[in-house]
Amino acid sequence: MTIQWFPGHMTRAKRQIEEKLKLIDVVFELLDARIPQSSRNPMVDELTRTKPRLVLLNKADLADPDKTAEWGRYFRSKGLAVHAIDANAGSGVKDITAKAKELLEDKIQRQINKGMKPRPVRALIIGIPNVGKSTLINRLAGRNIALTGDRPGVTKGQQWIRFGGDLELLDTPGILWPKFDDPIAGFRLAATGAIKEDIIHIDEVACFVLKVLVEQYGNVLADRYGLTDLPTALPDMQAAIDVLEAIGRRRGCIVGGGHVDYEKAATLLLRDLRSGKLGRMTLESPESFGEA
Repeated sequence: MTIQWFPGHMTRAKRQIEEKLKLIDVVFELLDARIPQSSRNPMVDELTRTKPRLVLLNKADLADPDKTAEWGRYFRSKGLAVHAIDANAGSGVKDITAKAKELLEDKIQRQINKGMKPRPVRALIIGIPNVGKSTLINRLAGRNIALTGDRPGVTKGQQWIRFGGDLELLDTPGILWPKFDDPIAGFRLAATGAIKEDIIHIDEVACFVLKVLVEQYGNVLADRYGLTDLPTALPDMQAAIDVLEAIGRRRGCIVGGGHVDYEKAATLLLRDLRSGKLGRMTLESPESFGEA
């Protein structure tokens, strides 16, 4: 599977970020805690250059807490500060400004030593579509000042937003690379809703998800859909289709002639995954991504 999706507003965002970078003190890199590596933009390292960076693992309430801790250790080993949050409920959000100030401690102290009053921290927030940037901005502000949506590509322009007297935030549209050379990363992004569903085959994504869930969260999957004799691994696509069919039959996704509506069953599975009804699940680990 090769996915290509790079709307014009994303190209403009890349250029605008490069232009505004000199005004920035710190970068907030917002990732999906369920797929931290797959939801990273490979352009971020180049774009942000030597700016201090705080990795925010959003949607941590939906992710496996043990794997979130594992990803935290991984990013820290790369010299990056990490903080897990749930922008939707607000968990961890209040600590973001303090975390940013920790990264800028030397710079702030130099301003104080010169008799200057430290100005608000200027931060750039960057991330792929549908990772939760607008939700985080609204949570920080305590009111709805940024558009939100459950489909990628909601934010179309950049804007400066001030939060009290300590933080000024530059919001940007989600930036997604133009081509996925790694099909596994593409499937992970599709599974969590980062890619528009009209450019993917939803049943293929569901089969990919089932392969991961059967191997890592088989008991949860069996309990949720009342599956019996669930294998411990799915060696091929047909095995995944068989499980998807079983889920469809258990949930009444039936069309004429008693056949399973695979698209409906796939939609149900992905909706349960994205909403957390399947429990807290992470689709990749540092080791598994490296192997892939």
